[in-house]
Amino acid sequence: MTRLAIFDYGAGNLHSLVKAISTDERTISIETDLRAVMTADLLVLPGVGAFGAAANAMRNAQDYLASALDDGLPCLGICLGMQLLFDASEESPGKGIGVIRGNVTRLRTLKVPHMGWNDVEWRKNGGQAASHLETAYFANAYICEPEVESSILAWTTHEDAKFASVVRSANTVGVQFHPEKSSGTGRAFLNAVIEGLIECR
Repeated sequence: MTRLAIFDYGAGNLHSLVKAISTDERTISIETDLRAVMTADLLVLPGVGAFGAAANAMRNAQDYLASALDDGLPCLGICLGMQLLFDASEESPGKGIGVIRGNVTRLRTLKVPHMGWNDVEWRKNGGQAASHLETAYFANAYICEPEVESSILAWTTHEDAKFASVVRSANTVGVQFHPEKSSGTGRAFLNAVIEGLIECR
């Protein structure tokens, strides 16, 4: 039985995410203490809440988590969860995990937030389940800017802004969109990424 742990920042309903990743072969726990997720087979950082509040919720265990990710603990960050993988955000004060170096900046377009369906433009070497997802549902006002471009697996363009929509470092993957809200194709992509990460451990 595979154990998946979702870290709950205390900011929203995780029902759609739990439903999207539930199978007979998995047990899913929702945890408010990061230390409790370290024995899981995979950690999910969900896409609900604000950067500062979420960073504050994990502040006492961030260094511990960063070490676990460096040691190979598989992790999937969704929307805000992806942003928390970085160092800091313009949205609000707070320290990110820093497993992917770079910062989160405000989306500088006429229409903010970026809401709705958009294309996912995979790099030629994007690999990871790339054929499973061409469009996805986005809901973001902030974007990630990695220091190392090779960590970017896919891009998305909103108005005249092109930003990272999938990133990866070792066994950690971040997606700026919401695969759990991106129809059956998005949920299939989500589960393919999870299985791929678990196999890599």
